[in-house]
Amino acid sequence: MNGQISDNELESLISDDAELSLEPEAEQAPEPATPPKAPRQGLSLFGNIPVKVTLEVASAEVSLKDLLEIDANSVIQLDKVAGEPLDMKVNGAPFAKAEVVVINGNYGIRIVELYGSGLSNLTL
Repeated sequence: MNGQISDNELESLISDDAELSLEPEAEQAPEPATPPKAPRQGLSLFGNIPVKVTLEVASAEVSLKDLLEIDANSVIQLDKVAGEPLDMKVNGAPFAKAEVVVINGNYGIRIVELYGSGLSNLTL
């Protein structure tokens, strides 16, 4: 830059429409950057890493005294109703709701509902 301004720039500076101030202009705060989304193709590199998928039927809280009295014919009431979807976890992190199905004599699971957006919510 040569430090000179054009007639048009000078005119705009001294016109009635322009505000003059001796105070420095306040800098605008930068907008928060949104984290870049991981490309789906990048996950293919990790496709062969084993993860542990578990299906949590229900749970119950019992006292140690009651636990010591349990025998082969004992029944413990759980906190879920029969027929309610079960919690599916991947490496211990909640992943989905699922139901048990039988396929050719083997147990399987049918996903009923994914939590959030599936694998993108899991932290490794």
